[in-house]
Amino acid sequence: MARYLRLFLLLVLTLYSFSVPAAGSLLVVGDSLSAAHNIAQDEGWVALLQDRLKARAVPAPEVINASISGETSAGALARLPDLLARHQPAIVVIELGGNDGLRGLPPAELSANLDAMIRMSREAGANVLLIGTELPPNYGRSYRDRFRAVYADLAQRHALAMLPFLLDGVALQPGLMQDDGLHPTAAAQPIVLNNVWPLLQSMLP
Repeated sequence: MARYLRLFLLLVLTLYSFSVPAAGSLLVVGDSLSAAHNIAQDEGWVALLQDRLKARAVPAPEVINASISGETSAGALARLPDLLARHQPAIVVIELGGNDGLRGLPPAELSANLDAMIRMSREAGANVLLIGTELPPNYGRSYRDRFRAVYADLAQRHALAMLPFLLDGVALQPGLMQDDGLHPTAAAQPIVLNNVWPLLQSMLP
């Protein structure tokens, strides 16, 4: 009798493992805008994303925040192979370019780096969400237009989801930006998450 009971329990566990697939992880590769710069880590939009995912009535993917303040597209590209191998994400969120732009790097260089990251992520079996950013007006219209076009061109070329501006509804708003004028406050983080959420939600299982 005990033997049959053990076999029955094994069968139940096996069926359960097939009916509830692993959720996979969600990897965010970004700069200070995603690294909770100068605010508590649990107040950043990436941490709030994990909380929102856990509140859903389905298995929640683990959110891996690999964002680093000051990160450039070249730096992230160099780190990406190890991140993909370690975490095997189902979704990769790429939020980069601000530091490239602030340093005045050629938009073609940013495009090449992001293109390589997209290809690398997809080859690893991950879906990709690309997040763009905007530069201050003092960088000139021509440079800002070429910089902005990088994200739109990549989204079209790879047929992937793209959010044009992470800080839409936040930038330049009193109380929502830190004193440096570049980074959102803790109060702004739920708005930032709501900017990302509609596109990201459509990619979730």
